Amino acid sequence: MMDCKNALNDADGNFDRALEIIREKGKLVASKRADRDAAEGAVLAKVTADGKFGAMVVLNCETDFVAKNENFVAFAESILDLALENKATSLEAVKALELDGRTVEAQVTEQTGVIGEKIDLSYFNSVAAETVISYIHPGNKLATLVGFNKAGVDVQVAKDVAMQVAAMAPIAVDKDSVSAEVVAKELEIAKEKYRQEGKPEAMLDKIAQGSLNKFFQENTLLNQTYVKDGKISIKEFLAQNDKALTVTTFDRFTLNA
Repeated sequence: MMDCKNALNDADGNFDRALEIIREKGKLVASKRADRDAAEGAVLAKVTADGKFGAMVVLNCETDFVAKNENFVAFAESILDLALENKATSLEAVKALELDGRTVEAQVTEQTGVIGEKIDLSYFNSVAAETVISYIHPGNKLATLVGFNKAGVDVQVAKDVAMQVAAMAPIAVDKDSVSAEVVAKELEIAKEKYRQEGKPEAMLDKIAQGSLNKFFQENTLLNQTYVKDGKISIKEFLAQNDKALTVTTFDRFTLNA
């Protein structure tokens, strides 16, 4: 309020000029705080009304105090809603969208001046599938998006899988989705471990393959043990509800990583 009043005074009551002064201040503050660490913020995810497209944004700030401010969260939500409305597919596309007459990127810069902290729209991703579910962990520090291969997935089933992703942080949907680089690295780590334990060199490949299978079980979503029922995997959980149901893609972001 004081910044607005001062801007009006500096502009001799000219409202348009006062807005320009506030924007100029935002750019100045943003420049001065460019090297600050904006490690706090809000991680939000949401799905369109038809349930076939979801998006996630991360709006960063410097302090947890600002991150919890309702105006800051509302600003992040407005960016997310705009991205959903336009079905944006990249961070650059979101920054270029028009929000209240100016680009999202310009609005973020102006918020830096208004709030007095470095504000940064650092991450965006979208998911399209027959069914998409979103989950935001309380506190807005962690969110997930999960896409399924079939329409009309039971909401509770979808939500349970989204919460599984949040809790267990899988790296891929299944073992076929794990990159060759990760597989090679895990095999080498396992072989070196057993080599240090004195296992015969000729047996290392076979033993390492066993370790890799365990890695797949613990780190790929469909093979992970279902957190709500330790006797079955996520793949088995989905099959209990629909034998043809599976996950096609997912995204997970946390500020606490």
